[in-house]
Formats: sequence, structure tokens, C-alpha cells
Amino acid sequence: MLGTILNTATILIGGTFGAIVRTGIGEKYKQILFNGLGLCCFVLGVNAALPNIAKSEYPVLFILSIAIGGLIGTRLDLAGHIDRWNERMNQRQSAAGGSRSSNQLQGLVTGCLLYCIGTFAIVGPVLAALSPSGGWAFDEPGNTYLYTNATLDLVTSAVLAASYGWIMLLAAPILFCWQGFFYLLAYCFSAAMPEPMRVELSIVGGVLIVSSGLAILNIKDCKTINLLPSLLVPVLFYLIKGLIG
Repeated sequence: MLGTILNTATILIGGTFGAIVRTGIGEKYKQILFNGLGLCCFVLGVNAALPNIAKSEYPVLFILSIAIGGLIGTRLDLAGHIDRWNERMNQRQSAAGGSRSSNQLQGLVTGCLLYCIGTFAIVGPVLAALSPSGGWAFDEPGNTYLYTNATLDLVTSAVLAASYGWIMLLAAPILFCWQGFFYLLAYCFSAAMPEPMRVELSIVGGVLIVSSGLAILNIKDCKTINLLPSLLVPVLFYLIKGLIG
């Protein structure tokens, strides 16, 4: 939970800075920041996946999870739904004549999507809740992912607030509620999650974080949003295994 609190604070800080300065951040500085963060995402994802592969009871389960989850996400067209939602908002903005209030609403929606619909914003709270400290230790892996997400959001919120103004601060409580939901869900059911299930979730989560890093670096857009259902496959596998066994 510590990571979520910090992530929320960075949006407030970045948004306040951007709204006051209103000049944005130079493109070359944004580029180097996102390049560095993309590399960090890649390393963190590998670090989460590789050590847990050695602990896995079923080393091929994460492969099946990614494959099945990817097929489900693609069939549901999760990434496409988000893209079309953004497109509709842009069309409404154009139809409204690009008014200031319409621009601000578009900025808020865009910000919420950027902050909430991502691997770190979902995997981070889940892994933090499953950690021994419940996400309150500074160096927990789940919190580490959220710190990375917080750094990304710090830059993004400053840029968006420089363009859309103070309304962007409303995205902070929305993010807190979003991550809090996944945290509470994982925390409440953590007792029902055996250690092998947690290992598999860490592996799949690590792969998704690597995928996010590749996208941030503009190396390969793996449509990570379409892969998010992969996180459900290990859970369902061990639930069925428990019922059968």
C-alpha cells in the first residue's frame, strides 16, 4: 500500500508543478527519462520472473498463461476498446469546437487511462498485498514496481497538467481507488493463495512488466493490455487443482 500512496502523491506533485509552470517539459528530457525508465522496467520484469521460474512447480504454466491470456485479451479486444474510447473522446472534443472544458475533460480521461490501465498499476498492488509485510515495507518487490510507475506518472502528470491545468489533480484519487481495489482484493484472498500460485503470478507479472518496458522503449508494442488476462490463468489453474485434488 506504501507504493500506491507514493504513486498518488507523485501525480499530485507532478500535476501541481505542471499546472503552475504551464510550459511543459522539453521533448529531449522526456525522451531520456522514458528511455531510462523503460530500461528499469525491463530489468525489474526479468528480476521478477527468472528467480521464480526456478521455484515453479509447473515451468510451462507461465507460457500457457501468457498464451491463453493473450488469446482471451485479443478476443475481447481490450486494447482496441481503450483506443476507440480515446478516439471517441477526441471526436467529441472536435464536435464541441475544442472548448476549454472539453479539452480539460479529454485530458482527465487520457490521464486516468495512462495512470490506471497498465501493468504496474495492476500487478504492483497485487504483489504488494501478497508480500510478507502486506505492502508496507519500503523494499518489497510490489512496491518497487509501483515506485517505477510513480516515476513515470510524475513526468506524465507534469506534462498533462501543463496542457490541461488543475483538473488533472482529480486523477490522483481515481488512481488511489483503482490500485486500492486490486490491493484489497489480493489482500483479502491472500490466505487462499498457496505459495505456488504466488510464484506463478510473479512470473507472469514479470513477463508483463518486461512487455511494458519494451513498449516504453519503442522496441515492440506487445499490446500488454491484451495480455492482462494472463494473470487469471494461474489462479484458475490452482483453484481447479484444489477442487480436484
